[in-house]
Amino acid sequence: MRRIFFIISICIVIVSGCQQNSELLLQPIEEDIVEEVEEVEEVEEAIKIDESELVDDEKYTNVKYLEDNSAYLNLKVKLEQQIIFDISTISAGIFERINGLSYKENQHIALDDLRYLRVGHYDLHGNPQQGELMVHKAIAEDMLDIFYHLYIEKYPIEQMHLVDDFGADDDESMVANNTSAFNYRVVAGSNKLSNHAYGLAIDINPLINPYVTSYGIFPPEGMAYADRGLAYPGMIIRGDVCYNAFVDKGFNWGGDWSNSKDYQHFDIKIEGVNK
Repeated sequence: MRRIFFIISICIVIVSGCQQNSELLLQPIEEDIVEEVEEVEEVEEAIKIDESELVDDEKYTNVKYLEDNSAYLNLKVKLEQQIIFDISTISAGIFERINGLSYKENQHIALDDLRYLRVGHYDLHGNPQQGELMVHKAIAEDMLDIFYHLYIEKYPIEQMHLVDDFGADDDESMVANNTSAFNYRVVAGSNKLSNHAYGLAIDINPLINPYVTSYGIFPPEGMAYADRGLAYPGMIIRGDVCYNAFVDKGFNWGGDWSNSKDYQHFDIKIEGVNK
């Protein structure tokens, strides 16, 4: 614990020296947060001193704990922003965003079956960002765990917004390299409901992980990334951190399909829902 307070003391001295003629206002750390930190065993091992940032996900795999103590996710001297990981039912505000777009009245999935997630991610420039997803309630906890792990690993995801921000148009979302999950729609070129329609599928960095078929590449703008020999940030490769995070939770990867290859896609079968 001495290490933490030593770092904070150094930062206060530096800031004070730079603002000798200015009034320095320091927001005190709330006592309850200090108490929480003091109760964490070997917290020094969970912090990279050179980055002043929490990185060891083995110490904090309980995401519900992090919801109430999200400062742990941003233990930086500058405390630039707070990243939230949480799950909620569909609020009136979220329903207004999705109604008539990704969500339509239907006989297969009720609004109560869906959950809205806020998760953190790092963009392609290495900056932490707040993301959002909508998934089936059966996989909400697993999704939260997966994206917390990817956040700790600083896995690059360009952006993560509800597909409704793109008019629920899957093509537009893909071209924007937007990661999204729920969208009540059929599989392109068929009458079969997509696993996205159940909230049981997700597309990760779809521009740089295109859907490659014998009749085309989707989105067409992702043609250059059909060459999986490229080493590009956010490109999913079998055995990498993203692949393992999903497969370890029982998801199937579209890149393992026999004929077409949907490199962006992970889905899962849930008894009584899509199985």
